[in-house]
Amino acid sequence: MASDSGDRHATLKRCLAVLKDARNDSEQFAALLLVTKAVRAGEVDAKIRRQIFDAIGFTFPTRLLTSRQPPADCPPHTFRALGLTLLACFCTDPELAGHSQILNKIPTFNDILLSPCDPDSTSMVDDVYQCLSAVLATARGPRELVTKGTVSALCQAYLNGGHGSDRALTLLVGLLAVADAKCWQRDAPQLLAVLSKLSGDFLKAEDMTKFELCELLPHFIPLSPLLTENSQGSKCICRLYKGLADILGSKLSQSQRDPALKLAASLVQACGAEWIPAGSAGSKFLALLVNLACVEVRLTLEEPDAVEVEGKKEVVTACYVLVEMGIQECLREENPLLENVQKMQLMRIMEEAFGAVIFYLRQVKQEELQDPFIFASVRVLGAWMAEETSSLKQEICDLLPFLVKYARKLFKEGSPALSLPQAELVSTEGSALPQDALRFLLPGFCHLTAEDRPWDILISEGAPALLCEYFLRQWEVLTSESSAPEPLTSAEMSLQTTCGVFLNLVVTAPDLVRRDKTFSSLMDVLLKSLPLLLPQKHHLVLAANVATLGLMMARILAGSAALQGTQSAKEFFGAAIRFLSQAHAAQADPSSDGLAVAVSPPYVSAWDDIRELWFLGMQALAGCIPLFPWLPDAALQARWLEGLPQLLSCVAPASVDFELITAFQAVLVELARASEQCRGVILSHHGTEWANLYGMAALEQCLAEQGGGSSTPGGK
Repeated sequence: MASDSGDRHATLKRCLAVLKDARNDSEQFAALLLVTKAVRAGEVDAKIRRQIFDAIGFTFPTRLLTSRQPPADCPPHTFRALGLTLLACFCTDPELAGHSQILNKIPTFNDILLSPCDPDSTSMVDDVYQCLSAVLATARGPRELVTKGTVSALCQAYLNGGHGSDRALTLLVGLLAVADAKCWQRDAPQLLAVLSKLSGDFLKAEDMTKFELCELLPHFIPLSPLLTENSQGSKCICRLYKGLADILGSKLSQSQRDPALKLAASLVQACGAEWIPAGSAGSKFLALLVNLACVEVRLTLEEPDAVEVEGKKEVVTACYVLVEMGIQECLREENPLLENVQKMQLMRIMEEAFGAVIFYLRQVKQEELQDPFIFASVRVLGAWMAEETSSLKQEICDLLPFLVKYARKLFKEGSPALSLPQAELVSTEGSALPQDALRFLLPGFCHLTAEDRPWDILISEGAPALLCEYFLRQWEVLTSESSAPEPLTSAEMSLQTTCGVFLNLVVTAPDLVRRDKTFSSLMDVLLKSLPLLLPQKHHLVLAANVATLGLMMARILAGSAALQGTQSAKEFFGAAIRFLSQAHAAQADPSSDGLAVAVSPPYVSAWDDIRELWFLGMQALAGCIPLFPWLPDAALQARWLEGLPQLLSCVAPASVDFELITAFQAVLVELARASEQCRGVILSHHGTEWANLYGMAALEQCLAEQGGGSSTPGGK
């Protein structure tokens, strides 16, 4: 055998020598036939492959591919087949697979996949698949394959069901794994056709094929609205739902249940709960799905070794997606899929699952913190903490030190503000950049900071300083983003929630705000940010948060240098007064012929989110007026003292509720006390009359006093 192998190598070497010294195409061709025979027989190693390439180069295979005149008595594709065999041989060298001479052959490879395949040309198809697989594994390959139309060719090859169509599917899976968004962007109709066939096969299958398809299908579910907005996509969803309902309604082994749960999770990521039909069958299925996910989470996380089993983290991460959907569906009030009894049962089951998540996170060691599974576990716990504030309170308090340390570690390792183009390049899977754990924990922290014990823990762990730094970073991100109106970005949502946490802090721990220098930095940013935010109406909710937080902090930090009549302080208070003064307007009252006070049009869509902030802001502004002698001038410049009397004079008093009257009165009284000029403007606009009309006794009394106490800026 050894001597046979030696003979073959010697023959190959002679052929390569002939190739190098060939005087014409006929000699080169004769030597090539022997070389390709050896290549096909798999008798060459990496070293000899490289020698073949050095002897031949790319020029001759390229000529073979384009030649249309085969030798007499040869099949018509003889030259092409030889050229492809050589290229497939070259492609086993990763360096050559990424060479531009291979990449520019991609359209030729696509054509061969789509050509009718007779028994003589199957080896060509095999060689093409070998070339495409090698190209896919290179750095530039996936992008080249997508832009040169290989996705469409592979879809067609799979749907045609010819020789090697299973390899077409494998290649599609590989391409979608690395360039999912680009593939769907460019070849959605073809990929939908493949999904349509796969989902049809999935529904019909009665054997193990059903579970194999469960593993395969998640790769073909796009993270975009395509499925729900397209009739073909909707049919696919319907088949997948029915197929999953068949599976999950049966008795399953672990190896059968895991892929079904992963497929369900990929559907939830693509279209929320929209793929589950309304009605009793749908609600039972949804409850079963969340129930199974919770059981899986408990069984795995309560046994620390079970987590390390191959593939288990993937399954539990999929279960987290299903549990998060369960939380949302239990909270949904409009057109709920679940009945109240089902909601209560699921909340109990989910509570047990989150007990297991907390138990698992408490065992995590320092060296495991980089594991994406830890991030997924923290993220899903954040979703629970954001909505369910009463259960597992003790356990969550015990875990808070870990959560703050973990969020701080990821934050410190994160890069500075990412601009949007960079952020888009970072995929969620396998991302080299640390992810933002605080974003998911903030809503829960917001609830917890309203209570003494968790707040004390957060303060002792240094959370306020971390949140100040986080606010500054997110503000950088927001200001680097486009200023065009667009859906709420994660940076904007994080800023709003962080403001909520700080508002709780200002109320419950004013001494800390006074003491901790990071709050002075935060105050500086608030002063600068409100004048930028307010003119952009799509940022109104964030502006409301910043205005109110800034006013409340200004009362505590009144002595700081930044607030001593500086330009930034005057611009901030001017913007805050504009925000507060423009929230209400007179409009026709349908129940009478007169006018009624109403939320002004630019504020209407956001009013549910900013109503409480507006009232809190009015109260805070009233508290600031005695502390800053230059504030009444800002109110006069905004012409609020002319606008408010006009509003109150022209509307029906019954249309102004008591809470609004109280808010207006608090600010007006402080302005009248602090400034003789303000008092004069209110009086000149019949202030005494409408104060009497609206029952503003404190304002009436203040206006009646001689001198109005303007010589001293005393407090209330």
